[in-house]
Amino acid sequence: MTFLLVLHVFITLAMIGVILMQRSEGGGLGMGGGASSSMFSARGTSNLLTRITAILAALFMGNCLLMGIISKHHVRESSSILAPISDSKK
Repeated sequence: MTFLLVLHVFITLAMIGVILMQRSEGGGLGMGGGASSSMFSARGTSNLLTRITAILAALFMGNCLLMGIISKHHVRESSSILAPISDSKK
């Protein structure tokens, strides 16, 4: 479960970075400069970043579902926030 959580953090940070690199139509935080500052054309860069974003989003969703399924099987029936610590260790 720890591996999945660390993987989830890396996927999240990568997705944030890719989204911030995309060119913004409104002139916001987009840092993907024009065609002169990139080895790809402006359209090619946009398509590549869009595909990478879609792949990272799919990985994010799949990882969320997998962590939810795994954690569902590890939850004890008698676990409660209000239960004393000594009762939950049984």
